[in-house]
Amino acid sequence: MECQHGDLPYRIGDKWTAHVLRGLQHGRQRFSELRAGMPSVTPKVLTETLRAMQRDGTVTREAFDENPPRVEYELTGQGRKMLGLLDLCCDWARENWVRENLVETDAS
Repeated sequence: MECQHGDLPYRIGDKWTAHVLRGLQHGRQRFSELRAGMPSVTPKVLTETLRAMQRDGTVTREAFDENPPRVEYELTGQGRKMLGLLDLCCDWARENWVRENLVETDAS
């Protein structure tokens, strides 16, 4: 069965999903810890990305009843599987991109 574009549940290609995947690859993190690894993302955009990833089932959010409140994020099993896809994309980029341009191929 061929997968149609509209059937794809993940947003790997957006600007911040890959960064969140990498940020959570070694385990749970609080929002502030995750954001510290991505200084150019705004809190609003990171929150939107995390919510979208929760809806997709790639990230879980756990809120603790503490003062001050504490929230931690963690990759789900599906999120961990996406790390393999991200690795494949990075491998492809290393093999096919030189500086800022695609490597010329015989087909071009």
